[in-house]
Amino acid sequence: MAEPKLAHIVYFTLKDHSPAAIEKQLDACKKYLSDHPGVAFFAVGTRTVGLEREVNDKEFHVALHVVFENRAAHDRYQTAPRHVKFIEESKPNWAKVRVFDADVQ
Repeated sequence: MAEPKLAHIVYFTLKDHSPAAIEKQLDACKKYLSDHPGVAFFAVGTRTVGLEREVNDKEFHVALHVVFENRAAHDRYQTAPRHVKFIEESKPNWAKVRVFDADVQ
């Protein structure tokens, strides 16, 4: 059986959740977190307005989805200088960050 891909999904709740601050977080994700070696899929966006079912989580402003080819690519990403720089620059505006990692096929 082939090694599974690793889906790394991060939900950011921002202290300042003004449209400008959300746009700044989106831009930082694109600048620092896209185009890493071993990335099979990258996307970043905002919560979909209007989906208000009881099961919809509404406690985030920015969602990051990165699917890595394998666990090793994910592990390299975690210590990559661009990823570290992203955390340093963005962390002051984070009220809460939730990370969901899953093996996917």
